Amino acid sequence: MTHAIRIERTGGPEVLQWQPVQVGEPGAGEVRLRNAAVGVNFIDVYHRTGLYPLQLPAGIGLEAAGVVEAVGEGVSEFREGDRVAYCHGPTGAYAQARVMPARVLVKLPQGIEFETAAAMMLKGLTAQFLMRRTRRFQAGDVALFHAAAGGVGLIAGQWARALGVQLIGTAGSDEKCRLALENGYAHCINYRSEDLVSRVREITGGRGVSVVYDSVGRDTWERSLGCLQPFGLMVSFGNASGAVPPVTLGDLAARGSLYVTRPTLMTHLADRATQLEMASELFDVVLSGKVRPRIGQRYALPDAADAHRALESRATTGSIVLQP
Repeated sequence: MTHAIRIERTGGPEVLQWQPVQVGEPGAGEVRLRNAAVGVNFIDVYHRTGLYPLQLPAGIGLEAAGVVEAVGEGVSEFREGDRVAYCHGPTGAYAQARVMPARVLVKLPQGIEFETAAAMMLKGLTAQFLMRRTRRFQAGDVALFHAAAGGVGLIAGQWARALGVQLIGTAGSDEKCRLALENGYAHCINYRSEDLVSRVREITGGRGVSVVYDSVGRDTWERSLGCLQPFGLMVSFGNASGAVPPVTLGDLAARGSLYVTRPTLMTHLADRATQLEMASELFDVVLSGKVRPRIGQRYALPDAADAHRALESRATTGSIVLQP
């Protein structure tokens, strides 16, 4: 019997239940695939807690890699035996096998292992749209990236180094800062022991940075704005510490004619051609060796609740992978 993690109500990690499921056959435009590795992301926590509501009961998870077992009517891009990966809806990646739309899958190059794909699809494509689409990095840029030792952060650090960008990271311990520095960051600030704004101003000779990438949210919002130079861009792409406070246009003006955006990966991936282009660039930079996604923790799929506890405690580094 095939099993999956399901939720019947929102709440803490304890609502993640390992249940038997009927997979069935793929319909028109669908494929059935067997997951070989599953990625864990903070958006999964948002779904579990109800911050991003799901229609319950529901599966959970957006990122995985595996093998196509069957294809439905009208599917010509994939066939049985293809290695594939994905990182967006519908939810339900925390499963041994599942049926899903073929349009959300991408073929996985032979040089990339399943676990690597599960560790990098959502996180790597997030780094891609942040640094290559939201604001296309140019050599010589100086930017600030919060949560530098996390899954997205470590990929971003390596990619920025390959692009010739000076990236300043933040992390919650000296150990995490060392990890960030080993993965491409020019500087890393321990936000628990150092004053973030003062250190950024010191590093940049008083100018501030041209862009801040912030997935933390409420706890870092004000300090992030304080790190920007005039006409700087604030990119808020997550709420790990809670929703950001209200911001007024007058405040942005007073701080130096700042720009603010709240982009999402799913908006970029909604267009199939864009999705394939982004994935191709990610695969190329990984196959080149310039970016090496780091798996910091592995859990058996039935132990997904333990993975969520570790992620929320901020005790993790790199990516978390679940093994079906």
